[in-house]
Amino acid sequence: MMKKIVVNGFFLLLSFGHAACSPCTAQEHAIVDSSYMNQQYKLRLDFFTAMPNRKKEIVFVGNSLTEGGKWQELLQVNHVVNRGISGDVTYGILARLEEILTARPRKIFLLCGINDMKRGIPNATILRNIERIIMRVKLESPRTVLYVQSLLPVNEEMLPTSYKELNNPKIKAFNNLLKQICREKKVTYIDLYPIFADSQGRMKRELSIDGLHLWQVSYILWGDYLKKIKVI
Repeated sequence: MMKKIVVNGFFLLLSFGHAACSPCTAQEHAIVDSSYMNQQYKLRLDFFTAMPNRKKEIVFVGNSLTEGGKWQELLQVNHVVNRGISGDVTYGILARLEEILTARPRKIFLLCGINDMKRGIPNATILRNIERIIMRVKLESPRTVLYVQSLLPVNEEMLPTSYKELNNPKIKAFNNLLKQICREKKVTYIDLYPIFADSQGRMKRELSIDGLHLWQVSYILWGDYLKKIKVI
């Protein structure tokens, strides 16, 4: 059994009993930064809440990588809305999921976890949060088709020092487990990693501003791939 104690906006994760032997929780005897509320989050959420719901919404949900996409222009599809918030983490998405699901969207494209990883949150914790997101979508909006997108590669040579927790072996391990969860929960997994990776598995230098975030023109690859695999 895993017990969570809130300490000034952070989760202190403690293992008790049989769960203490679980390999996926071995790293979690630590304080986890679960905070998400900041000015950017509040302003964006206020905007989302004020916007009227539309029928058959196609919603892109995530962090800055999602917020940066001009999805309506890229996909040329009606009813596409952007629900990305720069800096957001899985805890923040869980907290604002009700606003998204109230519209009973036709489709959701989810991409999250890289900011959690940047904070040093263990993969197992991030994946459990994504699993909670999946289950809430299924429960609260069962007709919504959910697409869970993989994390993108990074280019470690370009990353700022504040991103020192990010590396491609960790991202690949995360994506492998995410794919497994999607298979178990019967939702579609979209592997974006190869679209942006060079021959060594790194983010292609010419596609990225800083080794993680994308130039606007790079989103064309993303949009074209979604159309290619016929999820749009």
